[in-house]
Amino acid sequence: MKFQQWRRKSHLGVETMDFQELNNDQRREVVNSQQRFQALRHAKTTLDAQRGSVTWVESKGREYLARSYYDKAGLRKQSSLGARSPETEKMKADFEARRAAAENRWKNLRNTMDRQAAVNRALGLGRVPLIGARIMRALDGFGMLGAGIRILGTNAIYAYEASSGVRIDPGLATTEDIDLLFDARGRLTFVADDDVSDSSLLKILQRVDTSFERTKQTFRAVNRDGYLVDLIKPMQNPPWKEARDTVGSDPEDLNAVQIEGLDWLQNSPAFEAIAIDEKGEPVRIVAPDPRVWAAHKLWLSRRADREPLKRKRDEAQAEAVAALVTNYLTHLPFDAEQLRMLPKDVVDEATPLFAKSGTAPRM
Repeated sequence: MKFQQWRRKSHLGVETMDFQELNNDQRREVVNSQQRFQALRHAKTTLDAQRGSVTWVESKGREYLARSYYDKAGLRKQSSLGARSPETEKMKADFEARRAAAENRWKNLRNTMDRQAAVNRALGLGRVPLIGARIMRALDGFGMLGAGIRILGTNAIYAYEASSGVRIDPGLATTEDIDLLFDARGRLTFVADDDVSDSSLLKILQRVDTSFERTKQTFRAVNRDGYLVDLIKPMQNPPWKEARDTVGSDPEDLNAVQIEGLDWLQNSPAFEAIAIDEKGEPVRIVAPDPRVWAAHKLWLSRRADREPLKRKRDEAQAEAVAALVTNYLTHLPFDAEQLRMLPKDVVDEATPLFAKSGTAPRM
């Protein structure tokens, strides 16, 4: 794998930063993975449109065709499609034929993706930690990823490097937790499946790993291996304004904790990418704009109340992501107009980061 080396200056002097660029075979299979993943997602959407069942039910001596399904609130409903007749019999046959065709297409594409995952593993493309990838897939499957929840913290780096076609230092991307940025301004709609309707974030996490439990810090869940999931949101403005703390209505769900500075990330443009997990499976990640992410990380590294070890890691991560933006994600200029959700002093402080790799910011 080819190495590209970028120079940076820290308080310790001039250092270098290595990016591993994908080779031609890896790039080809990443593109194949992304295309097949999109086809699989489309097939799943088509299959979901046929979710539920149609069956004959008897009432007052007559047979009626009934459709069972989950509504947008996640509640199971049943509606009558009419008394038994040639029309309703055809309706039932058409529904079953559409569902069978959708299931067949989804299974074929799923098999194709399984083979693709094996190729990805052989080429060493696996990157996203498996537990984090499974959580992101679960959120995506319930219609929450990018629609009320974004991936924050270190896991967002996997989206930025996947779009860049490179890898950063593994030490900067390794993590044993995942931060979920909760946008409490709108109401999340759970997309239920035919098995169960889960109306809380904790229940969704427990479908990924049954050992997840809410801790005494009610914004956090932890599993038996010590993997942490934090639900976080921006500081309330004004402070007395009422806002939701939970994703669903379950009183035992995680309660989002308010953290300063997250409104910049919440208000930034969404950044979506398809990365590859440790088993070679594609995973969709929706994170904040990498320019805002890097500026926020640098701001964190300058805070006196931040732990020293975390400050140094924050700074290194900010520099790495800024270098990705200026050298690979060149369609994202460090432009003050596009970054108006950031305070001016935060923009000013981050500006040198985006010039270190030879690309001057447009301010």
